[in-house]
Amino acid sequence: MTAPAQRQTLDPVTFEVLKNAFSTIVDQMAEQILRTCHSFVIYSRDFSSALCDPQGNTIMQGSQDIAVHVGTLHLTARAVVDAFDHEMRPGDVFAINDPYVGGTHFNDVRIVRPIFHEGELICLAESNGHWADIGGSVPGSFDITAREHFGEGVRVPPVRIYDEGVYRRDIVRMIVSNTRAPDDAEGDCLAQVEATAVAEREILRLCGKYGRDTIVTAMEEVQDYVERLTRKRISELPDGTWETEDYIDSDPDADEGLVPIRVRMTIDGDVVRYDLSESHPAVGSFLNSGFGASFSGVVAGTKTFFPDVPLNSGFYRALDVNLGPPGSCVNAAWPTAVTGFCAGPYEKIMSSIFELWSEVIPERAMAAAFNLEYLLVGGRDARSGSGSVFMWYDWMAGGWGGRNGKDGSNATSPVFGVGLAVQPLEAQERLCPVVTLNHAILPDTGGPGRFRGGCGVEKGGRLTDVHSTVMSYCCDRARSVTWGIGGGLPSFPHGVWMNPGTDDERFLGAVFSNVRVGPGDSFTRPSAGGGGFGDPLERDPEAVCEDVADGYVTVERAARDYGVAIRPVDPEMARYEVDAEGTRREREHIRAERRGWLQEDPEEVAARYRAGEVDVMDVVRRHGVILHWGTGELLPRTTEQFRAMLERRTVRHWDRR
Repeated sequence: MTAPAQRQTLDPVTFEVLKNAFSTIVDQMAEQILRTCHSFVIYSRDFSSALCDPQGNTIMQGSQDIAVHVGTLHLTARAVVDAFDHEMRPGDVFAINDPYVGGTHFNDVRIVRPIFHEGELICLAESNGHWADIGGSVPGSFDITAREHFGEGVRVPPVRIYDEGVYRRDIVRMIVSNTRAPDDAEGDCLAQVEATAVAEREILRLCGKYGRDTIVTAMEEVQDYVERLTRKRISELPDGTWETEDYIDSDPDADEGLVPIRVRMTIDGDVVRYDLSESHPAVGSFLNSGFGASFSGVVAGTKTFFPDVPLNSGFYRALDVNLGPPGSCVNAAWPTAVTGFCAGPYEKIMSSIFELWSEVIPERAMAAAFNLEYLLVGGRDARSGSGSVFMWYDWMAGGWGGRNGKDGSNATSPVFGVGLAVQPLEAQERLCPVVTLNHAILPDTGGPGRFRGGCGVEKGGRLTDVHSTVMSYCCDRARSVTWGIGGGLPSFPHGVWMNPGTDDERFLGAVFSNVRVGPGDSFTRPSAGGGGFGDPLERDPEAVCEDVADGYVTVERAARDYGVAIRPVDPEMARYEVDAEGTRREREHIRAERRGWLQEDPEEVAARYRAGEVDVMDVVRRHGVILHWGTGELLPRTTEQFRAMLERRTVRHWDRR
């Protein structure tokens, strides 16, 4: 066991002032990026910043940074230090996007500036931005079929882009010329460079006010402080081992079936040990994660249960993470494709850790949240006649899991990064030939429970003046549907429907790339809600009635999921009332039948779905059956695994009073 650092030499007032000053500096970096970036993706806050010490350890992050970036920025800073340790000079700036040395995916380009005071390196400023395109085989660089990184975009190892203050435009142009929007990429790069310059200016100002030695000491002590605080919190918890697993939908290189990501957590004194070494081998698509992103998932999942503890490398010291040997889907090695890590292992790791910590700290318990998703439409914009390249790059809000004592959040940014903003539709339409047709909260998508999961949303659009255009979708959980805990029920499958309501309607699924689309084509997609917490038959009927009035639950699903009979009084005025006797009968019926529903022949359930006798929510929630949602074809192995998951997370908790 590593003893916590005890050294503390700064007086409490100076320490607190400088701790908050470091946080403010990183937030100032964020403001610089936000006001000077070129791409709409970064403007929608897909970026993060950090201060790191000369060894690359994180000193401070920003207050709205994307969780996955923060857990990896120290690793890429360290990679730059390792590559240029004795060659860094004042005025140098470096770029890196390499996921195989601890980054996330190729779109996340990091700019690192070493900060010197009187010739001595005292820290590093790092700015990460998600570039809308980094090359590769499809617009937006998200090719689900990629098996190796060569189809995902340009890989940038640590490289110097400013040499003692001189801009190496040749190097930057070489990088951005491999993208589909080189001017935007270079503009974003320079915005990030200026963000690191803001940090340099402020750090040197603090050195002038307090002295270099005081600032360097504060940088060390803020990490030691977080380590002491984290270890103290852990030591107050019971020792023990807990384990669970979550799933990626499928492996194209294997037979049909869910792909397990296994997480074992052990509290040992003042250390938390995580073991993910028994997870599935790397899958035959880009839904894999490098070691940096998986480590970040562990950090972000753990940090969720310690919300008041600051986050820097001191927090990491209290975690011992074993990802196992390279080659798994959570520890993918070069050249395994990893761009889809965010929709693949990352949030599965987080949700698994939510479940484990829910057992340790039940007052903060939370079910699974919806899965991050990206829809990308890219090609030529024919509106102006110039045929310029466009990229409609979109993500949606969704529902978080129900919590102990409180419903999940509706239409919220993904756990991947709560600072991520929903993109304004008006700006999207101005920049791209895609018109949004609908964007609204989708009723019944919150997983039913004593405390309901938050609702997802549905967003649809139509292509206008386009040519040579393709669509790609990076998501998951069309089969490993967002789950509930403690007796709660699942949410709703992800997936894109093309040309809904027409003779050409078809289900494209939750992972696809390079689908050709043209003018007039329309599409829609839901985001899932969060899983439910607790038995839905124990939810207060008046709370269900209120959900119906708010539009979160329909009258039909109130009866089928919660056993609550609702009488409309004045629907136009959102006035409903509970039928107490009808509710008693419904709940008695469901309580008597629900275990049997989960044992019905899956083939018969699939046939009833194809005949229109049951809908997707009944198939998933009542019967635990997983189908190809476009054809209604049964997925037998996936269904077997999904039912086993429901038994463990849901059924065994029913009727426990």
